[in-house]
Amino acid sequence: MVCALISACASSVAPPARYMLPTDPMTNTTNQPEGTLVLSAPRLAHYLDVDGIVMQLDDITLNAAREHQWAEGLDRQLERRMRANLSQSLPSLRVIRAENDPSDALTLRLSIDQFQGRFDGVAVASGQWQLLNAAGELLVMENFHAETPLATDGYPALVRALSESWDQAAELIATQIRQGHYFN
Repeated sequence: MVCALISACASSVAPPARYMLPTDPMTNTTNQPEGTLVLSAPRLAHYLDVDGIVMQLDDITLNAAREHQWAEGLDRQLERRMRANLSQSLPSLRVIRAENDPSDALTLRLSIDQFQGRFDGVAVASGQWQLLNAAGELLVMENFHAETPLATDGYPALVRALSESWDQAAELIATQIRQGHYFN
């Protein structure tokens, strides 16, 4: 029994650190929206659809951390943060999840190609967004790319920089939607 207890203590491993993207206060939605924007769940590149936070170690090597993991699925966190950012940047629109799909809404689809730390101390978020009309016809398709230097070393700084890169991507998308006059 003593041997079993000692071996259990010797083999105990510290649980991984878990991280969430920082949250901003939610903004109020407009009472009389000019339109509704449905945000589909983002599609992640296969290598990003893991628990570990991804680091790009050089120009070709990627590593998903074992000791530093997302506390919740990355796709859910990115969707929630994008919805909050778009609601704030496009106050005349009602931005909702895909499950509440009204028939006259436009749909925003996101494909995430990169959401990782990079060996040169930069957090990268990139991919493609598509805006579709109520009939499912493509209105616009654009790429996005945002980079944020890490303030310090470590995973907490990486998560904060990734969040800032995602915020930049959301602002770019909101600006392009606003300039396209899709809801007029």
